[in-house]
Amino acid sequence: MNKNVRSLIFLAVGIVIAIVFLLMPTEIYEAVKYFDGGYSNELYNHGLYSMFAMFIVGITWAMNIIYYYVINSVKFDRWPHWLIMLIVSMVAAPAACIVCNESVFSDYGLVYLSEPLQMAICHLLFTLIMFVVATFSVRWWSSNCRHSPF
Repeated sequence: MNKNVRSLIFLAVGIVIAIVFLLMPTEIYEAVKYFDGGYSNELYNHGLYSMFAMFIVGITWAMNIIYYYVINSVKFDRWPHWLIMLIVSMVAAPAACIVCNESVFSDYGLVYLSEPLQMAICHLLFTLIMFVVATFSVRWWSSNCRHSPF
């Protein structure tokens, strides 16, 4: 298979996965973790699942574009540098989701103790998955970093 065709297939699959996550965040989140006691209902009623998906997709794809096309340096073409970008994404995206969640819930006077921490684990999982998807989608056209992380 031609290298450019393979690269375009990876990009198309990555875009499809990101779009599915953006269009079906409620179903995906609740398939991984459903919360009793109304927490899931409150997330749904306030549109937070969609916000979470937008934060995760936006931050992970942006971090990959920054790494592969803005930084794009021979000095940073190593897996530890890619790992740094992953760690930054895994801090930034869940943090944005948690702040959004707490902000909306405090506006409505809702208090949940353990559920937001469990949801943070879901955010970490989805951030990791989306970062890897974005990596395999955009890395092929980078002039210097395309061989990172593997």
